[in-house]
Formats: sequence, structure tokens, C-alpha cells
Amino acid sequence: MFLLVRGTQAVQLLVGILLLGLVGFAATLLNLRLLSFIFRNAAPAILIGVIVLFQPEIRRALDQFGRIGFIGRPLAHYNLQIFNRMIEDVIRATSKLAQRFTGALIVFEKETGLENYANTGIRINGEVTAEFLEAIFFPNSPLHDGAVIIRGTQILAAGCVLPLAEEGTVRERMGTRHRAGLGLSMQADAVVVILSEELGQITVAHEGKLLRNLDPDRLRQVLTSLLQPRAEVHPPRLAWRR
Repeated sequence: MFLLVRGTQAVQLLVGILLLGLVGFAATLLNLRLLSFIFRNAAPAILIGVIVLFQPEIRRALDQFGRIGFIGRPLAHYNLQIFNRMIEDVIRATSKLAQRFTGALIVFEKETGLENYANTGIRINGEVTAEFLEAIFFPNSPLHDGAVIIRGTQILAAGCVLPLAEEGTVRERMGTRHRAGLGLSMQADAVVVILSEELGQITVAHEGKLLRNLDPDRLRQVLTSLLQPRAEVHPPRLAWRR
């Protein structure tokens, strides 16, 4: 349980629940009847409260359990040439957007389905091209402020709303896009490319960690290591930050 909640606000909640459990155990041990009666009758409510409070962590645990023994990736049946072309289009688009200080969120779906988040945006089901991505994130366009979700080598949806990382889960101040990208990466195995409109920097979020200030070559290296189908790719040593 601690591994699932480490680095989140749920750590304090878990400590509080453990302290309550110790008090209840001490009440039973010392034969404090009134206190023991209260704890026994409050147990169902406490159990429901734990499920509600730890819902994100429980969902993450079930997701990880469901992926045990999973063979292959969603991208595995795509031609490697098509995959590489898609990556190059994403890199070309993000490079131009970064040069113009245009914010963007590009999400790559992996094993965890992102259908719920796709439903918050506009369905596209179109080919990934640099020009298409630039048009979606053009300032003041209807879909500019949301995220693009890529499934396989297709844009599934655009203008999508992502879950924000809670304030207590990060050690530094960050904008809404970075909190959204980090928040999704904490709940799913997706890879999220984040473009800052203030600094023009490219960041990748994955598994609740951030890799900042990437140039096109480093971005290509990161995306290939995290997404490339079938080929045995050894991930480079990268300075991920929580």
C-alpha cells in the first residue's frame, strides 16, 4: 500500500488511519468498553471512507494487476516505418510549437485505455501529421486548451480534459498543463508530451515523473524508448523528476 501512495497526499491519510487502528487495538487490549464499542460500530463507515479516499491508488493498483502477464503493446501490430513517421511528425510539430511559445498537451495511449478522457473532447480518428497537430494547437482555436490523445498511430480525440495532479503531490509550482500531464501519468501508463507556452520548453510525463527541457533529439530518444513496438529498445538513462 505504501508503494502505491508514496509521494501523494494519501500518505498522511494512511498514517492517520493506522493511528486510529492502534487506538482501537489499545482500547480492546485495555478493556475500554465504550471506546471499543465506538470503534466496532464505526468500522463499516471507516472501511467505506478508506475506499473513497484511496480511490485513485486502488484504481492504479487494479490497473497494474490487470496488466500482469499482458503480452505486447497497443502499437505492436503497427508497421515500424509508420510508427517512426508518426514520431517524426510529433517531433516536428512540437519543435515548431515550442519555437512559437505555444502550449500543447499530446498524450500517447499505451496499455491503459483512455476512452473516458477521449469522451471529454472531440473525436478525430485522423492520421497524425505535424500540420494537423499545429492546427489543433493554434492559439485561440477551439481545441487549443485541451489535450490530444493518440491511439496507435491515429489521433483519437482532441480538446480532452485530463485530471490535475494534486498540489501536495509535486514539490514545485507548475502550470495547469504540467499538472494535467503529470496527473494523467500518475493514473495511467500513458506518455504525455507537454509544451510550455511561457518558456517554450518540452517536457515528458510518465509514471508520475517529469523529464524537462528536451530538445528534438532527446524527445525522439525518450518517445522511442517508451513507445516503440516489438523492437527491443533499451531505455536510456534519463533524469526523471517527480
